[in-house]
Amino acid sequence: MEEKQLYTISIYSENNIGLLNRISAIFLKRHINIESFSTSPSEIKNVFRFVIVVQMTQTKIKKIVGQIEKQVDVIKAFYHTDEETIFQESALYKVKSSALFEERHIQNVIKESHANIVTVSPEFFVIEKTGFRHETEKLYNDLAPYGLLQFVRSGRISVTKSKMGISEILNTFKKNK
Repeated sequence: MEEKQLYTISIYSENNIGLLNRISAIFLKRHINIESFSTSPSEIKNVFRFVIVVQMTQTKIKKIVGQIEKQVDVIKAFYHTDEETIFQESALYKVKSSALFEERHIQNVIKESHANIVTVSPEFFVIEKTGFRHETEKLYNDLAPYGLLQFVRSGRISVTKSKMGISEILNTFKKNK
């Protein structure tokens, strides 16, 4: 039996209304949980990039990427393993300010996690941490006893270790239009 593993799917597309809904429907129909999702402009003008992390078998990932590429607005979709990518997530933690001034140990927690304080006010302070999921979760657990008021983590952002050749694909795509 084929083993499940984490895959990062990169989708290059035009920025058109409804594409996100159609892509999520592909996962919904197959009862596949999305572990992480992010979108942003790509390195190519007017082309957006979706980054989706899922856990599944290689056979299923090939089928999913094939279905995604059939969407009208999708230029190209790729999938990669964790070993083939460089990836990070970013998290923000809002903590009661009293913890910063009354609990000196919290400063060591922040320093040891290589996090940064980005805002301090009389009521709260905000810490930013960029790293792997297990690192942002560890800092969450370390800060929880000090009065964690809010927490948010981004989806995975990633780049591949090898060349993807999307610019060449896009040039071909533009010529065929």
